[in-house]
Amino acid sequence: MEPADVTMSDSRVPPPSPVRFTRADGVLAESVQSLEDTEQPPGLTIAPLLVGEDMLLMRLERKKGLVDPLHSHVDHESICYLVSGRMRIEIDGESFVAEPGDSWIHPAGVPHRHETLEDSVQIEIKSPPRKTWS
Repeated sequence: MEPADVTMSDSRVPPPSPVRFTRADGVLAESVQSLEDTEQPPGLTIAPLLVGEDMLLMRLERKKGLVDPLHSHVDHESICYLVSGRMRIEIDGESFVAEPGDSWIHPAGVPHRHETLEDSVQIEIKSPPRKTWS
């Protein structure tokens, strides 16, 4: 699938961070109500740590039992790293159980979902940067 033509006026494109260094306690986590324009069950917070011209770094905290709906994104890819907890990851119909230290990728246009098996902390990089939650 070809990436969508997204311009800098797109509301999903966050502005670059005004700083080059940030402390974890200086970033506010946002409770997520929707993900990729789909209603999101409670239990997910996202802290956007830094935004560059070509990528977004964020920390996600997921409560046990949270299941993200199956979704895909045509305008970016994501690489994820599990800091703590356990998650079941489905990418393009293939299922994995992620444990601390594991990583995975969601290519653009590929359907994927997450099920949180234990309270979890995940680091994610989106490229190009996109704010996909509200």
